[in-house]
Amino acid sequence: MDPTVLAWALAQPAGSRAAALAAAFTGGTTRVTFDGRTVEYRSLDELGRALAVLRGAEAATTRRPSVTLARFGRDGTL
Repeated sequence: MDPTVLAWALAQPAGSRAAALAAAFTGGTTRVTFDGRTVEYRSLDELGRALAVLRGAEAATTRRPSVTLARFGRDGTL
């Protein structure tokens, strides 16, 4: 497990899915209950991968889009 992923998950608000996964991982259990739904992971490694996917998804939504500006003039100058 990447320590930065675990640190990110532990810093999430209590009650969030990431916080629940992090609590299970640090407690050494593979069963996680969130929003009334229970998920049993096959291993702590699989649980760690789920945390990494959550962090990656959050990072993807917070990235700023790249912007390119193109200017053209009538006579071919910029």
